Formats: sequence, structure tokens, C-alpha cells
Amino acid sequence: MNTLKPEKKLAVLSALVEGNSIRSTERMTGVHRDTILRLLVEVGERCQAILEDRMRGFHCRLIQADEIWTFCRKKEQRLDDQERYNPEVGDQYVFVALDPESKLIPTFLVGKRDTATANRFTHALRACLNGNGRIQLTTDGLRAYLSAVEEAFGNDVDYAQLVKMYGTEPAGDGRYAPPHVTEVVSTVINGIPIRPGSARATSSGRT
Repeated sequence: MNTLKPEKKLAVLSALVEGNSIRSTERMTGVHRDTILRLLVEVGERCQAILEDRMRGFHCRLIQADEIWTFCRKKEQRLDDQERYNPEVGDQYVFVALDPESKLIPTFLVGKRDTATANRFTHALRACLNGNGRIQLTTDGLRAYLSAVEEAFGNDVDYAQLVKMYGTEPAGDGRYAPPHVTEVVSTVINGIPIRPGSARATSSGRT
């Protein structure tokens, strides 16, 4: 049972939110890493319960969805043949839906970057937005979104995919720097989404 005092829990969580690792948080706070992990799971489960309970009928005009890469236990290329059958091990992606105007995140989901996860994610998003009316949804070019969005929203969405094209120039010595974005291609999938002024829009032929 976790017996940490509230102020100690707050210190641990503050360190984690600031981007510190589990071990550095352990050194800073004097709390054992196993206790930190248990606290992290406890807080995460409570936050998810609040999100699922309160985030209903969320009103917005725009939703942007993207995936954040991470991994569990080890990276995908290091998995053995048996581990590859375990969906909870290896590369993972945090699917995130964001309202760019309020900065609220109505839903998120962790899983593989595949059709099954995309389907669960878009259905969870639709449940949060139930009664909100028509929205504009923008995702990256992940093909799994095509069928997932259609299944979850049907025609009741203005949907476009935004794909960034990156330059190939070397980053050079020193700190890592991401490549420069050379072009942003916007593809209309459904409805009449607002197209960013910097993007070159093409039609996919879907209605």
C-alpha cells in the first residue's frame, strides 16, 4: 500500500511532469523507483477514469489527431520471435486528439500504429463528441485512419489528412535538429474542411 505523504507524492509527480526520468526522480526525492512506478500507475488510472467520466458532449469546432512514438520494455527491432506476438511489448504509439483552440485533449489511446488501434481511437473520440455536431478533423497520412474515421463518423465530419514533407539536408555536428519541413500536402477525404493557407490541397475522390 502506498503510504507516501501528499507533499511527497506531489514532489514526485512534479518531477515526472517536468520530464525527469524515474531514476533521477528517485535521486531527487528519495522515493524508491518501485514506489514511483506504483504511484504513476495509480495517478494514471484515476486521471483516465475522470477523463472517461467527465469528457462527454465536448463542444469544439476543430480536432487534430496525431501519434507519439514510444516503446515498452524494448524497441521493436530488438524483440524476439515470441515477444512479437505480445501487443504490449515493443514500439507503442500514443494516439492523441487535441482541440487546438482550447488545448484540451478529449481522448487518447496507447497501442500499435495499426487499424485496430485507429478504430478504437476514432470510436472513443466520437463518443466524447457525441451531440457536438459536425466537426473538422485533421490527421496525418496514416492509411488506417481512412476506414476508421469513416466507420466512426460516417459523412458527419469534415476530414482532411495533412502530410509533411521533410528536407534531406544533414543536421551537422552538435545537438540533434529535426529536418526542415519543405512542404505540407493537404488531402481532402470527406466534406469541406478548411485548408491551411500554407498547404497544397489535392482531392482524394472520396465524398
